[in-house]
Amino acid sequence: MADDLLETLESARRRRPGAREAEAALRAAASFEPRDAATLARLHDALLFLRAYPHSPRVLALAEEALSLTEGHVARLAEASARLADLDDPSVAGLAGVPIAMPFSWAAASWLARRDPERLRVDWDAEDLPDRLAAFLPRFVPLLEEQARVDANVPFREYVDAARGATPDAAWLVGCLAALPYPGSVKAELWEATGLQLVWTPRPTDSRGLARFPSPAPFCTDAPLLARRDVSVAAELAAPSPPLVRLSRRDGAALLDAARAAMAVRYRELPAFSAGDPSAVFRADVGRGTSIFVTGLVREARLPLRAGFGTLFVRNGVLVGYGDLHAALSRADVSLNVFYAFRDGESAWLYARLLAVCRAVTGAAQLSVDPYQIGLGNEEAISSGAFWFYRKLGFRSADAALERLASREESHLAGSPGRRTSPAFLRRLTTAPLLYDVPGERPALPDAFHLRDVGLDAARRMAASGLSSDAWRARAASRVRRALRLAPRSAGECEARNGLAQLLDLVDLTSWAPAERRALAALVRAKSGRDERRYARVTSANHRLAEALVAVSL
Repeated sequence: MADDLLETLESARRRRPGAREAEAALRAAASFEPRDAATLARLHDALLFLRAYPHSPRVLALAEEALSLTEGHVARLAEASARLADLDDPSVAGLAGVPIAMPFSWAAASWLARRDPERLRVDWDAEDLPDRLAAFLPRFVPLLEEQARVDANVPFREYVDAARGATPDAAWLVGCLAALPYPGSVKAELWEATGLQLVWTPRPTDSRGLARFPSPAPFCTDAPLLARRDVSVAAELAAPSPPLVRLSRRDGAALLDAARAAMAVRYRELPAFSAGDPSAVFRADVGRGTSIFVTGLVREARLPLRAGFGTLFVRNGVLVGYGDLHAALSRADVSLNVFYAFRDGESAWLYARLLAVCRAVTGAAQLSVDPYQIGLGNEEAISSGAFWFYRKLGFRSADAALERLASREESHLAGSPGRRTSPAFLRRLTTAPLLYDVPGERPALPDAFHLRDVGLDAARRMAASGLSSDAWRARAASRVRRALRLAPRSAGECEARNGLAQLLDLVDLTSWAPAERRALAALVRAKSGRDERRYARVTSANHRLAEALVAVSL
């Protein structure tokens, strides 16, 4: 009975037309009690897919009702002493009522301590915790160093409980470190060096099944879902750009909070959310009940060269995936991560719409996929054949030799129906980025350009100078400021500018014409602007800077 119901719900994802069958299965699910954690995980994901991709308004409502029972299912299994470890795997984690235990970063721990102090605690039983705490806790607890430096079996938890009073232990530790007169980067290093594991019990509305994001009116269809063959990246990019709407600071903060929670319940974290700027959050409604949110970074967290953004993909109010976007010099690196529960969804269409949003944000002439996304150091991508997903959408390898290999493999596949590319061959194909040239645009960078070549050149120059890294950065900032006649700005603006100055100082700016230097000064000012959208577009248009950095990398 249980297997029959689960198989019916799972097959309903693709069975379209099939609204009546889906509705009947969902009514049965309302009274179904999973016998173990693995069964609950399967049920939950099937329900969540149907909530995001409903055949009908009734399917949507029934799926929502069945998902609301998840916390009760978890409690019942816990009372029966069922093994709940199956609900802790990252592929299914985040069910209502299931705690999350992990060494949260300083940014995530600080946010959780502010938002959910009563739901956050230290995992005192974590492996190797005492040795690491011996170097961390004495600065906060009186006389603890007396034992921490020399004794074994120090009762760290008792010391913390005595010192924290009524404040929850994790929130107290975060507060102690936050109060130290150190830069945020130093606090992060101190925190993360401890490897301190925290346990967070999410609110039900933070769970995978019940978290809801702003979205257009519900979109329901009993027609077959869009397949890859139905999608044309070229057509999406040629169509009018999706309009981007800036959220209010209040709504942006709420969106970032929801994004951080959504990542945390899945054992993930993205800097564009952790260090997101609530005044730089944008929404694009792209059709079929789908919204794509784009989040910018606060000034002090921006990268030296590339503009950085996070992306969230919401279908009928359900978060179905996330990614990030990094752009400069007319090239944009775009990632898409669809959550496990939605792998049967319209991923190709969603990615094509993401690329259109990317163009609207950055003005990039060339779109890039990092090798990790297609399998370099990522066996899951190898297993799923991610290389071919992008290839069939029109991407090509940045490496000419690998492009020839891929073309030959395509011919072999076409002549041998049923043949699959071996994992070993896929690993060969995934050692270089994939590129998509936007029709009608001229990329500023050659295919083989890589930022690491510029970074390595900078490191060698620093070594030759004999300066420390701080002195090297300060000298670069001073020289670029004089060359471009930049006025001093606030600390946050200076930090964003100084990062970029490390690259610009590699270029002989004295040889540039006055008009070129003025254009570069405008580019530098844009880096520390309200958000990085204008900066991304300005760098896309500045081919002179691209040529100079390419020369540095050779």
